[in-house]
Amino acid sequence: MTTLAPAPRRSGRDLVDDALFARLTTRIVADHPEYADLAERIVDQTLAFLATSAGSATPMSPSHLVDIGWHTFVLHTREYAQFCARVAGRLIHHVPEHPSEWGITVLTVSRMLPAIERAGFYVDRALWIGEHGDCEIKNCHQCHATCHDSP
Repeated sequence: MTTLAPAPRRSGRDLVDDALFARLTTRIVADHPEYADLAERIVDQTLAFLATSAGSATPMSPSHLVDIGWHTFVLHTREYAQFCARVAGRLIHHVPEHPSEWGITVLTVSRMLPAIERAGFYVDRALWIGEHGDCEIKNCHQCHATCHDSP
C-alpha cells in the first residue's frame, strides 16, 4: 500500500507580492525594532491568520505579535482592502473591543491553530505560544490587545 505524504503547507507570504511583503516587514522593523528579527515571520503569520479568519464562521483573535502585523497591514489601506477583497470578498474588519463585549466567542488557540493548518498554511507556533507567544494553548483567546476579526 502506498502512503501519500501530506501536502506541503503554504506560506502566508505567498498571498502578497514581494514588494508589499517588504513594505510591511520594513514598517514593523521601523515601528517595533525590538521585533526586527521576527518581522518577516510576523507578516507571514498575519497573512495566514487573515486568510483563515476570512473563511471562519467563528471570529479569530491574533497573538500579540500577529496583531502587530495586522495593525501594520491596516495602515496600508489600499493594499489591505485589495487583499481582503481577494481572500475574503469583503473587508476583514479589525475590531478593537474585547469579544465578550459583543457577546461572541473567539476561537481559542487550541482550535485556531489547527484551523490555520487546515486552511493549508504553515503555523509558526513560536509566534502564537511558547517562546514569543503570550499564553498557554488550551484556553487562551490571544486577546492581548482585545482585537479580533469581525463576526
